[in-house]
Amino acid sequence: MTIENMQSEYLNFKKNPNPDDFGDSIESFLNYLKKATAIFVSGQDSSKRRAVCTLLHGNEPSGTQAIFDFLKSKEIPRFDTLFIIASVQAASAEPLFSQRMQQGKRDLNRCFSAPYDDQQGQIAKAIFDLLKHVKPECVIDIHNTSGSGPAFGVAIVEDANHIAITSLFTNDLIVTDLRLGALMELSEPKMITVTIECGGAQDRSSQLIAQEGLYRYLSTENVLAQADDEYLINIYHNPIRLETRDQGEVAYSNEPQENVVITLPEEAEKFNYGMLTNDEFIGYLSPDGMAQLTAKDYLGNERLDEFFEEREGKLFSRHPIKVFMMTTNPLIAKTDCLFYFIGHR
Repeated sequence: MTIENMQSEYLNFKKNPNPDDFGDSIESFLNYLKKATAIFVSGQDSSKRRAVCTLLHGNEPSGTQAIFDFLKSKEIPRFDTLFIIASVQAASAEPLFSQRMQQGKRDLNRCFSAPYDDQQGQIAKAIFDLLKHVKPECVIDIHNTSGSGPAFGVAIVEDANHIAITSLFTNDLIVTDLRLGALMELSEPKMITVTIECGGAQDRSSQLIAQEGLYRYLSTENVLAQADDEYLINIYHNPIRLETRDQGEVAYSNEPQENVVITLPEEAEKFNYGMLTNDEFIGYLSPDGMAQLTAKDYLGNERLDEFFEEREGKLFSRHPIKVFMMTTNPLIAKTDCLFYFIGHR
């Protein structure tokens, strides 16, 4: 099978489309794409290939905007490049970029491991099969965090190549052994894969990080590690997810709310910046709220009581922790997690 005849029921494929056909706005670009789409663009050099994936979550626009801007500029990438824009239909629902996934559908970034027996699984498999066919030397998967916060990379391997790619976008890298079925879990020596979390969807800095990092990624001769290069990257290992059991309800208010497991502050995204100390309460707990929380590490060990405690109906950390991905979206909080954290003792 050649690039020219790549087709899939679940994934549109376009080679060297005319950017004038995209329209002049991100909305018109989504209308042009219609569904999950792969765009192959010939580069200045075809000796190797790179890939960019984005919009695995329909409410994370920065990567799509960055790809749209790059393609509209008619800049020719340094090497042949595969662009994958995934959850187009979820992103197209009004208001634009408000739906993480289509109603009743699985989270696409939890579908990159078997079984692939539903529509989302088939889309993920089509993306994976296409990547195996194209054989890019590396893949970046551009996301927005679920709440306002700084940018960081995520990888399953701590080595010079994953660090080098992360450095194009940010100075922080999380290395995790947790497996959720995410795209970046497909990383292997011949296809280095890194997730880039650009920051919150509403943060102006997120768009700049996505645009500038993507340009560096597409225009630089060598994005993998070079001998004697040094990368000033902060590395964090194995964050743990704080979750409610059985998708218990979460609220956001500066007063405790009824019929929820935990009430987090309206300004909870502030926890994404700096360290959360053990004297700043995280949220109001229901009478049995502590029993309805869970914090399991990648080995499945329950760590809740090691890192958190209840004081007078409020949740506190026992030790300073670094928080990532704190959201103020109650649906994401209950169906995915409240936040990720790394303990400091």
